[in-house]
Amino acid sequence: MLAIVCPGQGSQTPGFLAPWLELPSVEGHLASLSEIAGIDLKAHGTTSDEETIKDTAIAQPLIVAAGLVAAKSLFDVELSTLPVVLAGHSVGEITAAALAGVLSEEEAMTFVRERANNMAAAAAVTPTGMSAVVGGDPAEVLSAIAAAGATPANVNGAGQTVAAGTFEQLQALADNPPAKARVIPLKVAGAFHTSHMAPAVKALEALRPSLKPQAPTVPLLSNFDGQEVTDGGAAVESLIAQVSRPVRWDLCMENLVQRGVTGLIELAPAGTLAGLAKRGMPGVKTVAVKTPDDLSAALALFAELEGEA
Repeated sequence: MLAIVCPGQGSQTPGFLAPWLELPSVEGHLASLSEIAGIDLKAHGTTSDEETIKDTAIAQPLIVAAGLVAAKSLFDVELSTLPVVLAGHSVGEITAAALAGVLSEEEAMTFVRERANNMAAAAAVTPTGMSAVVGGDPAEVLSAIAAAGATPANVNGAGQTVAAGTFEQLQALADNPPAKARVIPLKVAGAFHTSHMAPAVKALEALRPSLKPQAPTVPLLSNFDGQEVTDGGAAVESLIAQVSRPVRWDLCMENLVQRGVTGLIELAPAGTLAGLAKRGMPGVKTVAVKTPDDLSAALALFAELEGEA
């Protein structure tokens, strides 16, 4: 079985979409997604600088759009006909939900637009951020994060936990790091997946009645507990709730291993989740689809797994 995973905020880099525009169908696809998002995705994915695309209101729609573009370039058949399981990290869960048929592309881009704008507004109330804690004993890492007054917002597994909180809390963590661990500030503009994001949850609750979620046509894992979500309404509930509750990517990876996944493809802007899989899912082959040049390797991995089935 093949896992298709979709990355979260912080995975974007300046100009990462430029190679994709060499594919004939991408520019039109991006234009239609831009219209829904209310921002110029082509410009932000090709010419905007690092500081610009760090802005939550830009980064989140850009990441979801990139995943949708990469998936359309990779698969020319319905995913429901393939032996795959989907999962997304943080905002990437919206990408995964769209690929699983829970939301239409229009609904997914509308959802991420409202999510991004309201999370940016919530982040502006109090200066906050996130830092990755790499290495260390897991229990000691959680203890150090708590001692600093921060929140373990992303428990990513493979020796990585992301703390979120005020800059003062994150500095306190950096000044008193867990033994044998590094504290690395992340390029995100807010304490996502914490109580600081409560106003954004309310905004998405208001959006929910306009959505018409469908049951997933492909197994879809939830960030909350790593378990499969089988109902469209429950999937949207999970998408809304995860804005202010921790992402348990470690549990998603555990579920993928338990399902017998032997290959993993990470959609653009790729690299982070494939890296975690190499450490947290030993023996699973990975392909990070960063540019169209990686599509052939992804298709070869899929063909290899199909041949083993």
